[in-house]
Amino acid sequence: MFGEMNERLGAFGVIPVVVLNDAEEAEPLAEALIRGGLGCAEVTFRTACAQEAIRRISARFPEMLVGAGTVLSVEQVKRARAAGAKFIVSPGFDAEVVDYCIGENIPVYPGVMTPSEVMQGVKRGLEVLKFFPASQAGGTAMIKALCGPFPGIRFIPTGGVSEKNMQEYLELPAVAAIGGSWMVKKDLIIAGEFDKISAMTGDAVKTVRTLRG
Repeated sequence: MFGEMNERLGAFGVIPVVVLNDAEEAEPLAEALIRGGLGCAEVTFRTACAQEAIRRISARFPEMLVGAGTVLSVEQVKRARAAGAKFIVSPGFDAEVVDYCIGENIPVYPGVMTPSEVMQGVKRGLEVLKFFPASQAGGTAMIKALCGPFPGIRFIPTGGVSEKNMQEYLELPAVAAIGGSWMVKKDLIIAGEFDKISAMTGDAVKTVRTLRG
């Protein structure tokens, strides 16, 4: 399910997880990511300006795959979608949110960390799930263990993933992409260090290309 979006996100290999406190930062950040080679981002719904930030990115850079993260309710899904979000990410598996997204044909990536949660995704035909919090939930060892009973499922590990360990995750066939915030840290955004963000993004892209061709 959601094959086209799965493929496009997988082609990037890295999904920046962005927390914005000011919508004015949205467009320069998106531009910095694109310059670095990543035309995708997950803007978390943890801040009051998230909806407006997604709207601005979607309007200015319609080609960018901008999604909404930390989505906890159907109401947030509706707001994110109205702003132009192309996919939805949740920290856990909320059946109401997932079922609504499936019914509306909105690509959704719910968080899982146990076999039981993975089974809920399989039951609904999902092929890619967020693995969260990755480091605390067992990291690559846990992903390898889940591959046995769920060979058709791929994961987007997020939480504790960084430039230091991204390679070990990306080397796993079961990893579609990784989610991380090291190239979009809050202090860099607030300081307006968008050139540095582009450079760090470019380094991440180079790593993905080296590993995956």
